[in-house]
Amino acid sequence: MRKTSILLLTLILVFSIVTVAGANPFEVTEPITITWWHSHEGQWYPYLEHMVAQFEAANPLIKVEPIFIGTYPEMNTRFIAAMASGDVPAIISVKTNYLPNYGAAGMCEVLDPYIEADNFDVMDFGEGLANATSYEGEQIALPYLISTRLMYYNKTLAEAEGIEMPKTFDEFEEFLEKATVFNPDGTTARYGTIFAGWDHTYFENLYKNNGVEVIREDGTSDLNEEMSVYITTKIKEWVDKGYTYFQHGTSSSSILRSAFWDERTFSVFHTSSLYDTYQNDATFEVGMSWMPGSADGTKYEATLSGAYILIPSIAPQRQKNAAWQFMKFMVSPEINLYWADQTGYFPTRQTVINLPEYEEYLERKPAMASILEMSGWIVDNDPRPYYETCGKEWRMALAKIFSEGAPVQETLDKLVKDIEDIIDDF
Repeated sequence: MRKTSILLLTLILVFSIVTVAGANPFEVTEPITITWWHSHEGQWYPYLEHMVAQFEAANPLIKVEPIFIGTYPEMNTRFIAAMASGDVPAIISVKTNYLPNYGAAGMCEVLDPYIEADNFDVMDFGEGLANATSYEGEQIALPYLISTRLMYYNKTLAEAEGIEMPKTFDEFEEFLEKATVFNPDGTTARYGTIFAGWDHTYFENLYKNNGVEVIREDGTSDLNEEMSVYITTKIKEWVDKGYTYFQHGTSSSSILRSAFWDERTFSVFHTSSLYDTYQNDATFEVGMSWMPGSADGTKYEATLSGAYILIPSIAPQRQKNAAWQFMKFMVSPEINLYWADQTGYFPTRQTVINLPEYEEYLERKPAMASILEMSGWIVDNDPRPYYETCGKEWRMALAKIFSEGAPVQETLDKLVKDIEDIIDDF
């Protein structure tokens, strides 16, 4: 009898050990409230509130408090300060190009153990996005709202006037000649396009697709060499002819949109995430065109933009566990398609095509279909921590050339020296 009791106790103990060992250490078992820092402005609140309500209904132990912090640069400042003070939210949305710096500084929770425990399929985002949200082989974030740079154009006018969007940089001049309209006195009544000059990611691939290495592996730059000088000179010629201009400075995004809606420009460079905004406020049909590619038509890369979500590395473990559950929900195929449908962001989960709503989504947003066909050309932001600072110097130099008439070669020579000095200081 005693042997039987000992055997029974042993079996119970072994079973308990196996059960504990097999348990998911990241499950939420007690009520908890977490905060989510985000940069969604007022027009996004209905979608945000819908998502949070759906999550809380499915996860009654977790309450989510969304907190608007400000623009992504403001979020960056607040996040760094919060890490220094130790008072961090459970989850945070960040601009894509800040992630390499966060990874280098150890500011993000490594998600690999959570992914393994839940058998979460990161590769459903595609290899490119999975790599873009990793740092030195470790997953430190998940893609949340992903967009890219492209051109919006007046499709109604394009069909009426027989204007085709340029597929390569070499086709750009002919396009501008057709799309630009002049007043009798020679001033511009309608620009062919407007370049978005407040962020280097709006124009950098016009250069990169044509072989320009903004920053080489050895830390030097060829922004003052032949192809870069050629592209810059051509754009300056188009500015001088009145075909286009370089929009930069305060409120640039809203100024660009207004010019398009008022038909003061045929097209603009902007982000795909504003598709609904452009279409809803236009009195004409809006088309979208992929970023012009290389002269030989073999390279059409466009830069990734939008937001990732991450968990601060110093958050308490209970907060991390709840944040992980919310993260999974935020990027689920259903929510991924919901955000894409309500906004201009891409459906980034490959499995959204299995949802019954997907075909209906494309029927209502036909302009998105051609962009999704090209989405394999989307590339990550340059991960080197100094690239963002160098990009700022680049756009400031181009603003001097296009808006102030600064000499091309001399200005680009100074730019390269400044870039190499920045890199040397890192």
